Parts: sequence; C-alpha cells; structure tokens
Amino acid sequence: MKRFQPCAIVPSYNHHRAIDDVVARLHAEGVPVFIVDDGSEAETQRHLAGLHDPDANIIVIRQEDNAGKGRAVATGMAAAQEKGFTHALQVDADGQHCLDDIPKLLKAAERDPDHLITGKPVYDDSIPTGRKIGRWITHVWVWIETLSFEISDSMCGFRVFPISESLEVMEHEPVGQRMDFDTEIMVRLFWRGVHIREIPTPVIYPEGNTSNFRVFRDNVLISMMHTRLVVTMLCRLPGRFLRKVLGTGGKSDHWADLE
Repeated sequence: MKRFQPCAIVPSYNHHRAIDDVVARLHAEGVPVFIVDDGSEAETQRHLAGLHDPDANIIVIRQEDNAGKGRAVATGMAAAQEKGFTHALQVDADGQHCLDDIPKLLKAAERDPDHLITGKPVYDDSIPTGRKIGRWITHVWVWIETLSFEISDSMCGFRVFPISESLEVMEHEPVGQRMDFDTEIMVRLFWRGVHIREIPTPVIYPEGNTSNFRVFRDNVLISMMHTRLVVTMLCRLPGRFLRKVLGTGGKSDHWADLE
C-alpha cells in the first residue's frame, strides 16, 4: 500500500476574506497547510503573511508575480514533497468549497492512494448561467479527450492529488497554469493510468465573491488547452489501438502507450 501523508495546498490571488475559515477548518482536521500567495496585492499579501505559523503547521509561500493557479499549486506541491508529504488536498481560498467534506475526501484518498480524488460539484442557484454552460462544454471535450466517461467534472478545484505523480506530469508535459490547470492536469493524469474517483460535494458562489476568471483571456486559454489535448490524443490513438490489438498494455489501462 502506498504511503499516505496528506497536507493541504491553498492557492490565493487577492482572496483573503474567507481564507481564515478555510485554514481554521483544515487546522481543526489536523491537516498541515501550505498557503501559496500567487502575487497578491498589498492588502491580501499582508493578510496572508500574518497567517504564517510554522509551529502550527501553517506555511505561507509568496510568489512575487501572479503566475497562475497551476504554478501556485505546483509550488505548494514541491514544498510539501520536500517536507515528506505524499498527497495534497487542494482547496480554493474563496469559500466556494464545502469544508465539511474535507474528511470525506481524505478518507477516500487514504483508501485509494493511487487515485486522484476530486469533488463532483453540486451547485445551487448561485452559479452564473454563463459559467454553467462553459462547464458543460468542457465536460464534453474531456469525454472526447479521454474516450471515457470516468471524468464527469474536471473543473472542481477541491481534490486530493498524489503529489509525486502530479509533479511528474507537470515537469514533463505542458499543463496550463491558470484556469486551464484543473482540467488539463486531471486529463493528463488519467492518460498515465491514474484513476479518478469523484465525491459529490456542494459548491457555491458566495455573495460578494471576487472571481479571478477573466472572460477573454481564460476562455482563450481553455480553448488552447482543449486543442492541445485533442491533438495529443489523436497522435497517441494509433499506438493505443495497436497495444489493445496486440495485447501488450503497459502499466496504464487508459493510455499505456504514453510513456
């Protein structure tokens, strides 16, 4: 059985109103926390810096430039791996996620440490219509890219990553750094044979929440991401088919020809 030593990674860019509650809940669950300040402006920077408390297993890492959520998560994972952690619970800093489900996700990851455990969002009426439509478009593309329905929602940032496998993907493959990160890292882990387990969880858009989604920039990035994934899938499809015909699959029962 793979060793299971979890921590939490909370990327933040100009979000500080809800992060105290997020950190307090993680601390109450006994989960060490890595907060990654992704180049936030002065008010948030000061607030996050004040949460730094190594004696309480709360570490704040500052990135001077806003490099994106994906880069922030990678920075947190690298720091966590150096400290001996094997799994990272990713939690957004803006209060969207149901913190009551933290134990549920961690227990699932401990039971299946080789899996990526992800929240499957259950939305209320607070989700903007445009975001709902955009999510469904991505869902369809992911089904095409994976030739599977195993991933029903790839966009929830409430998940438990196996750290070593995730860092391996980010080191050797192109993975989006901003709003394209959550979907692309999941698809590429799936291609490498990492199974996805989904846990239904409520997700809300809190009143007064400041979204970091930039309509033009991020829709372009997401479109470019799906183009990369589809082209890669088509290039690797013949090898996958040949392996199935010859019965020479490797470690992955998804895309064994990938490595």
